[in-house]
Amino acid sequence: MQARPLRADAERTVRAILVGAERALSADPAATLEQIAETAGVARTTVHRRFASRAILVDALTAWAAEQFAEAVDSAVSDTAPPLIVLHRVTANVLRVKIGWGYAMNRAAISPDPEVARVHAEVLATCNRLLQRAQSEGVLRADTDIEWARRCYYALIHEVTQGGGTTEPDIDLMTTRIIDTLLNGLGA
Repeated sequence: MQARPLRADAERTVRAILVGAERALSADPAATLEQIAETAGVARTTVHRRFASRAILVDALTAWAAEQFAEAVDSAVSDTAPPLIVLHRVTANVLRVKIGWGYAMNRAAISPDPEVARVHAEVLATCNRLLQRAQSEGVLRADTDIEWARRCYYALIHEVTQGGGTTEPDIDLMTTRIIDTLLNGLGA
């Protein structure tokens, strides 16, 4: 049985709670439901009404971030745009999600939720297809090991998003550096 969709106001409340949870848990992974409610700007009872426990809230946050991740990739992928343009758009979109939802995205790697695993598997397959297309169109060398290239690409994105800091990240600069490193390496 599929759950009924939420009313618009209830959907806004759930989103506010998820945003608050991400902010609170990014600052303090041990944040309580009360601290999450305060950060979200809602009453603790509102959080409890939507999420029966902290664990359920964290699981929902992780699943929601995985959906945002998939949408970021899907909205950037195009079979008609040149692969280098698509790679740039995908990278920028993924950076925005991973930086904006860092706590939840880091949890996704260890999430036991089969839906989160399915979403990440689909993104991985999409990434492999994009890299294969880049290879077939000469953006990547013909002898490039696609799995290795994807693993390096993922590692670059992951490392760049772990920096933290107090200033607003320059997504375009980060994207350009990631793609330049992926395609050209660090050699002279």
